Amino acid sequence: MNAYVEHVNLTVKNLESTVLFISTAMPEFQVRHQGTDTKRWCHIGTDSSYLAIQEREPKSKPHVVRTPYFDVGVNHIGLVVDNVEEVAQRLTVAGYRKNMERREAFRKRIYFYDDDGIEWEFIEYLTRNPQQRNHYEAT
Repeated sequence: MNAYVEHVNLTVKNLESTVLFISTAMPEFQVRHQGTDTKRWCHIGTDSSYLAIQEREPKSKPHVVRTPYFDVGVNHIGLVVDNVEEVAQRLTVAGYRKNMERREAFRKRIYFYDDDGIEWEFIEYLTRNPQQRNHYEAT
């Protein structure tokens, strides 16, 4: 068996807001399970992989604001999709902010922010060839 990423676990401010963002971008992702322990949480994805989303734990100290690419933590999450233009259309219509777009020989990439300021990268591969998928053009 080849190893693969089964899930990513994220802490967010508002569970419904993040579930709406993900289901808007990728309607094929379904809520697999959700619940509440010390906070509300949800697993959304497919049968083989998912995003584990939870609201923040109750805490008496103020939460620290993190600056992506400067502070330690998740910078963005990359998800493969069939068509980046369709994802961009759905997210734009829903009012989400696009950060940037990259076009390369063998892939298209777009980046959007959700309501928590988490950056999401959506990748459309234009080939099935692994060497071409993993080719990085000089920028």
